[in-house]
Amino acid sequence: MAKWALIATLLAVVVIMLGAWTRLVHAGLGCPDWPGCYGFLTVPQSDAHIAIANARFPETPVDVTKGWPEMIHRYAAGTLGLIVFGLAAYAVRHRKTGVPVKLPLFIAGFIILQGAFGMWTVTLKLWPQVVAMHLMGGFTTLSLLTLLTLRLRSRAREPERKPSGNALAAFRPWLYGGLFLVVLQIALGAWTAANYAAVACTDLPTCQGQWWPQGMDFQHGFDVTQHVGPNYLGGQLTADGRVAIHVTHRLGAMIVLGYFAILLALMWRRREASGLARPVAIVAVVLCAQIALGLANVILHIPISIAVAHNAMGAGLLLSVIHLVWQHHRLPQAHIAISPHTTRIKGEVTA
Repeated sequence: MAKWALIATLLAVVVIMLGAWTRLVHAGLGCPDWPGCYGFLTVPQSDAHIAIANARFPETPVDVTKGWPEMIHRYAAGTLGLIVFGLAAYAVRHRKTGVPVKLPLFIAGFIILQGAFGMWTVTLKLWPQVVAMHLMGGFTTLSLLTLLTLRLRSRAREPERKPSGNALAAFRPWLYGGLFLVVLQIALGAWTAANYAAVACTDLPTCQGQWWPQGMDFQHGFDVTQHVGPNYLGGQLTADGRVAIHVTHRLGAMIVLGYFAILLALMWRRREASGLARPVAIVAVVLCAQIALGLANVILHIPISIAVAHNAMGAGLLLSVIHLVWQHHRLPQAHIAISPHTTRIKGEVTA
């Protein structure tokens, strides 16, 4: 079960990357219906099937180059759903052996909700609110699968003995604070992608040659009640609204970087007392890589390969922080050892 949970986690990363690829090649509406494509299980390719598809959806003629990215994403997501349902069924069947049951069942239920958001993404013509929620749902699924994998792996093998965690006990709320900041930054990234605001600023470190661009419209940029459709492909926000979103995402990245730079430095100084050197180093490396990819996106004007890698590394940052929190929780509490030179007589300790 631990192996299949790990496979599901890795596949969730692939699904997130495929979703980013689909969005970047503007194939979010490559198939105007759901779950099929123009009423077929695959993208129509023969002349006869294309003619039938065009007759069914005359407003959206078949574009094979955009249909396949959408369907490949759906195939991968469907496969992930089947694995998750299999994990839930296995957990229920073997619940008497002590395997986690509630978490696999919750993930299975969440997968159904995520599938509904995938459907609404198409039927509501890429409405930003739904697209952003769908993106966040993907990261949530990944986080839950990671947690399930960690729990199962810890049960499958005897945990290693670690030194006392008292040296880092005070960092626990700060770790949760860092996790919260990462989630917020991912949400900002989802809103940026859903509103096609990634290209709103094309220079660094300024935006459109200004440190604080004039005319930024935050009210319009973060209006969650904006009108639906008829088709949101390419976005409908004004330029000032998109600039506001982009600048906010940049500020969020700076806050996350500063926060973790201080937190990880302090934890690194106490690494010998905790045994958390490796998880701390992983977060630091992934964070630096994510910042570098974000800068490369702006400098190179959003090349598809780097943009997809930026999404994948965002998932990697989330997972590395979750792993750090998990490892911190596994640190045993400090205990007062009885000196080897003492003897216990009738419940009393004497030197």
